[in-house]
Amino acid sequence: MADPNQIDSHKLIFHPSRVAQILEAGADWEKAKHIYPIYMEVSPIGACNHRCTFCSVDYIGYKPNRLSIDLMRERLPELSRLGIKSIMFAGEGEPLLHKDISEMISLTKKSGIDASVTTNASVMPKNFLEMALPNLSWIKVSMNAGTAESYAKIHQTKPEDFYKAQENLAALASRRRAKNLECVLGAQILLLPENADEIATLAKTCRDDLGIDYLVIKPYSQHLSSNNLVDIDYTSWLEMGKELEKYTTDKFNVIFRSHTMRKYTETDRYTRCHSTPFLWGYIMANGIVSGCSAYLLNEMFEFGNINKQSFEEIWTSDKRKRNFEYVTNELDITKCRKNCRMDEANRYLFKLIDEPPSHVNFI
Repeated sequence: MADPNQIDSHKLIFHPSRVAQILEAGADWEKAKHIYPIYMEVSPIGACNHRCTFCSVDYIGYKPNRLSIDLMRERLPELSRLGIKSIMFAGEGEPLLHKDISEMISLTKKSGIDASVTTNASVMPKNFLEMALPNLSWIKVSMNAGTAESYAKIHQTKPEDFYKAQENLAALASRRRAKNLECVLGAQILLLPENADEIATLAKTCRDDLGIDYLVIKPYSQHLSSNNLVDIDYTSWLEMGKELEKYTTDKFNVIFRSHTMRKYTETDRYTRCHSTPFLWGYIMANGIVSGCSAYLLNEMFEFGNINKQSFEEIWTSDKRKRNFEYVTNELDITKCRKNCRMDEANRYLFKLIDEPPSHVNFI
């Protein structure tokens, strides 16, 4: 099944210089402290207009915290200077509820950082098509059902939002065609017992009616702190991927994340995390910089606050040093979230650092 953007894999192989820095640093903090993320997730706002039954950050409470656009005018150029290459605007809230999100995206791109958005798309700022869309690498819409009735139950919102999200996606696709823009447009559905029978319907809608590029079918990943507990065995659904291949065309891809589904029940896993606190970071809507989204509100993973310090000060701080030493020497991976965002990158790094095969020089 086609996956041109390697959604079910990783792209760390395209950043050999950063990998080389990690290999060189090892357990040496003085070398490690100036290795900055390639990619960051930023939460512009903590509020959300949906209460999805599977939401992993429900425990944070959907607080109406928001990042100031004035602050981001300072921080975005700094992040670019330090080597951050991409930002996904998502987080613990719905990013398009932030009144300045379009300008924030535009500033991100102007600063030399690739920008993307993960959203439920049931709301869209008036200037989004004109200001944000031309500056985005991709937009992914969370649409977790094929009918309005199921959508309302799973997203815990009004059925009308199902149609609003589709209308907004279609508007994005129409604008992209009219202006010949390069932003990739996709949707994703979390495979649940409640929506399994509607995925084919959603695939046809995305392909034939909305004019977008792909639909991702992904497995659930239990967050350690979430109040939402979902226990799913995906092995009985793996054949679904073959059934959905018929909806793929030369312009539309169905990406069934079977690789990730299989990993959920695997017992062999890496024993060290090499991605945290190196390759990525998370900025909460209240400004707290964290090394891992699986440990939000865990003080061990909090390095500082961009409302009070520069990012460089935060990333080279004693708090990050403490986390670096903790992750390097003490973190029990068996208690981490399965299939976390850095899972594939971690598997690659673990093989490279901890488990290289024999005779590696015979390439």
